[in-house]
Amino acid sequence: MKINLKQAWHTLKNKPGFESFLASAAAIGIGLIFGFLLLVIFKAEKSVYGLSQILVVGFSSAAKFSKVLYQAAPLIMTGLSVGFAFKTGLFNIGASGQYMLGMFMALYSGIVWQFPWYAALIMAMLGGAIWGAMPGLFKAYFNVNEVITSIMFNWIGLFAVNVLLANIPMVLADYYGASNPDRTANMSAANKAAIIPKWGLDTLFDSTYMNISIFMAIILAVIIYFVLNRTTFGYELKACGFNRNASIYAGINAKRNIVLSMVIAGSLAGFGGGLYYLSGTAQYTIEKLLATMGFNGIPVALLATSNPIGIIFSALFISYIQVGGEAMQPEFAKEIVDIIISVIIYLSAFSLLLKGIIRKLIKQSATAGKEVAP
Repeated sequence: MKINLKQAWHTLKNKPGFESFLASAAAIGIGLIFGFLLLVIFKAEKSVYGLSQILVVGFSSAAKFSKVLYQAAPLIMTGLSVGFAFKTGLFNIGASGQYMLGMFMALYSGIVWQFPWYAALIMAMLGGAIWGAMPGLFKAYFNVNEVITSIMFNWIGLFAVNVLLANIPMVLADYYGASNPDRTANMSAANKAAIIPKWGLDTLFDSTYMNISIFMAIILAVIIYFVLNRTTFGYELKACGFNRNASIYAGINAKRNIVLSMVIAGSLAGFGGGLYYLSGTAQYTIEKLLATMGFNGIPVALLATSNPIGIIFSALFISYIQVGGEAMQPEFAKEIVDIIISVIIYLSAFSLLLKGIIRKLIKQSATAGKEVAP
């Protein structure tokens, strides 16, 4: 069977999302090239080894791959949180604070109230939703930019969580005989029923990291895709984002939808906090640093151009290079690894710019093709 390459290219370039895919692929490629050049500058003789670690380690063993999936689950959720808000015309830079409130509610309900894992995850969503509602209310009723309020609530959330945890002895590790009073309790000692089940995946992958979190995250991503693209509610939310005044004229309650958008975005980030800290392997350390998982949701969403299905793959990619970056030590210092990963991650923000350039190039090629056609 003969394949007409020109016809195939014409069909492919007109597919929805093709430009976004090329833009994301270009951002990844440029980021990897920059990372390799940085490795050459710092330690040329080990540069090829370092790059190979980034590109190969995640698939090198079942245990490594399980860590990729383990880290990708909360990344999908924070990416969905940011992406959902983007789709509705809002910039949710407060995913980090919402993630932390979700984490707190999951740990508190799981340890103090002895909730099972599924109930603790619902509480995590509730915590994130409440924290997400705050910027939404300020935006809807006082027209305060959500970027400002969500940044402020990140820090309010961080210190509120730290103060609360420090004053709830039952939540801390030393309550159960551990030596670290600044770390939350190991869930296996506090409440085994609150640990997200593994369903034999830990045995299959030979790793304690593996559980069903990644599947729950993927299911939620599919649900969000369906809500945004196949429901009247999703259409109304996106209409408010495109043109708030026009949506009001059409009879849509813009204020309600702005608040609901941020509530849903917050609940997704909160769910991510619950997934990570109910895994049975993670413990929160009381410190003055915001959770990077929330901020990493921004490049995850940008890399996928806020498409919920694309966010699954972009989160897996980000998690994959993080696991590979860890494997580069001790040949490369931790700071070098962090720089490389940060460049690759945050270069994804340029995918929107690259999308415009690619669209222009495709139009130019189409115009040139028409001019030379007989």
